[in-house]
Amino acid sequence: MIEWLSRLDPQALLAGIALLGVLLALPLEVAALRRLRRLRIASGTFYALLGAFLILLGVAAGLVAVSLHTYRRLTHEQLAAKVSMRQLGEHQFALTLEMPDAEPRRLELRGDQWQIDAQVLKWRGIATVFGFDTAYRLERLSGRYAEIEQERAQPRTVRDLSESEPVDLWALLRRYHAYVPLVDAHYGSGVYVPMVEGAEYLVSVSASGLVVRPDNDSAREALRGWR
Repeated sequence: MIEWLSRLDPQALLAGIALLGVLLALPLEVAALRRLRRLRIASGTFYALLGAFLILLGVAAGLVAVSLHTYRRLTHEQLAAKVSMRQLGEHQFALTLEMPDAEPRRLELRGDQWQIDAQVLKWRGIATVFGFDTAYRLERLSGRYAEIEQERAQPRTVRDLSESEPVDLWALLRRYHAYVPLVDAHYGSGVYVPMVEGAEYLVSVSASGLVVRPDNDSAREALRGWR
């Protein structure tokens, strides 16, 4: 029995406790009303208090379950893109960008690092309870040089990733998000990591913004000791 309980998802267990508490409380409250109508004050009060205790226990368990669900939604990450690269020359790389439900794109960048930027839409807690994921739109992919002098003197490359839309919902949300009750924040997020031959990276988005993680040994080696 203990082993079976330990394998249960905590959120499902708490939801089950909440439901059980309410189901047990209902007949107790009905019995309490019947006794109070018959002027059996002592037993009626006892059943009423016991039912109320079970209801409170169920509500508390339900609130904790909702809190856990909200936390999971806030820490949930979505895969936004996979980026792989090969070196064409000094400070010159060809990157292949693979995004879900889209054809791979091949883009050339100059520099020592690549940077990806996005607009992020974070929902309020009540929206995360109903399963709303953090929304995002990838904006641009650009090359960066490690040295500021090179950044000033060398040619820069910036590639547009956003698609044209008949109505720019992101611009509308940026302008009027204060009037949309479910929107918590709308902001830009960017992250950059080194470009090296054969490296592969995964780009994820969460409520805190973009995250880039290495996906092969070349990328992990490039990030080792990198600041």
